[in-house]
Amino acid sequence: MPGRKIPLVTDEIYHVYNRGINKQPTFTTKKEYQRAILAIEFYRVSSPPIRLSKFLELEQDKQKEITKITNQAEKLVDIICFCLMPNHFHFLLKQKMEDGISKFIGNFQNSYTRYHNTRNERDGSLFLDQFKAKRIETDEQFIHVSRYIHLNPYTNFIVRTVGELEKYPWSSFSNYLTGNDGFLEPNLVLDMFGSREKYKHFVFDQADYQRKLKLIEHLILE
Repeated sequence: MPGRKIPLVTDEIYHVYNRGINKQPTFTTKKEYQRAILAIEFYRVSSPPIRLSKFLELEQDKQKEITKITNQAEKLVDIICFCLMPNHFHFLLKQKMEDGISKFIGNFQNSYTRYHNTRNERDGSLFLDQFKAKRIETDEQFIHVSRYIHLNPYTNFIVRTVGELEKYPWSSFSNYLTGNDGFLEPNLVLDMFGSREKYKHFVFDQADYQRKLKLIEHLILE
């Protein structure tokens, strides 16, 4: 992965995203999405004791031991929210240690690419070499980027209605609504709203506007 001109700073929050080479599909089946989410959870810490592929071959009791160790390890990033799409992904991340974001994205992409290539009998890179990262500078940017990420399946017509976002399984939006937070850190966003229901209304309020912008972005972007 090429060096980054502008360093990513520890304790800062970034919108991080990347896509498949030539916009090719990266997540094409339920199993591929599920494996990607496993990789997100597994590689968010600094020193996983083994590779995810080896972890998944272990007996259940041994997996529980490894999971306990992993959950106690120092984190590379706080995963505030995410969304996986057919040919790209989005994260809202807080870097927890030096080079944390780069290590997390590198480990996630490498692990998933190995799985995807084996499954699809292909070789070579799956994602662009350099992921994009935009620093969040204000609270307003913070909450609006979280909404942008969670609206992606609707904006890109992966789901037909805004209500279907609540059941889209490959993003953190359902976690935000149900309270099943898992490996996520949603309270950094939710604390600004007072309740999960208020955040839901915030997301839905701009859904149609964001979809309309998507329809004309080829006319307004260089």
